[in-house]
Amino acid sequence: MLEPETERPVVVRTRALTRKFGAFTAVDALDLDVHEGEIFGFLGANGAGKTTTIKILCGLLLPTSGTGTVAGFDVLTRSEDIKRSIGYMSQRFSLYDDLSVRENLEFYAGLYGIGSRRLARRLDELVPRLQLAEHLDKLTASIPMGWKQRVALAAATVHDPAIVFLDEPTGGVDPVSRRAFWGLIDELARSGKTVFVTTHYMDEAEYCHRISVMNAGRIIALGSPADLKAQAGLETIQELFLALVRRDERPGAGPQGGTSR
Repeated sequence: MLEPETERPVVVRTRALTRKFGAFTAVDALDLDVHEGEIFGFLGANGAGKTTTIKILCGLLLPTSGTGTVAGFDVLTRSEDIKRSIGYMSQRFSLYDDLSVRENLEFYAGLYGIGSRRLARRLDELVPRLQLAEHLDKLTASIPMGWKQRVALAAATVHDPAIVFLDEPTGGVDPVSRRAFWGLIDELARSGKTVFVTTHYMDEAEYCHRISVMNAGRIIALGSPADLKAQAGLETIQELFLALVRRDERPGAGPQGGTSR
């Protein structure tokens, strides 16, 4: 059980965060606080602005206006510090298929300046936790997608970051592998790490401490899955998501169902 939000530090904060591409507003005045040790779910259809927001928070893209901090670093001026302080796992598999699992982890450790002794200690922690021992010396191309996702998570956390961004981490894997992967996410949060995760699978949102629903670049609902379902009088996140988006897209509708603060 998480401590009340007021007792935990805010590690990701945005105020009026906005990103435009020409006349198109991808992220529209986003206000958001995410707390230490929280699994925070970011829900929305394709084009809702989730991936653009994550790229800004990971130091990969500058906002057009507004402010934000990640791990205490300003998204406008400290992007390199942010990159060194977080873990990021993209929705596209980004490891090297022609390297072994071990070689991939060594490569990513090198990017973060991790020496051989520290890497050995991290592998002693990560390999049993992610059950990668039997795959460690196999070519990455030869292992199933569910295991590749575990390797990608190991690569994203090899430098032991306090905040981990996972952009649709379970896309394309079977339900059993998805469930196992969320067990690993839960372990990360229990160890004190903050996990900021996007997903298209509504059932996965139930594993989050809080979720936001994003539509047309805005957060239209934010809260715990149980609270949001109770407020709407609905039984599933799928029903909640569809109801919120439909209501938001009615003419004259504004943000509904909660606040992003």
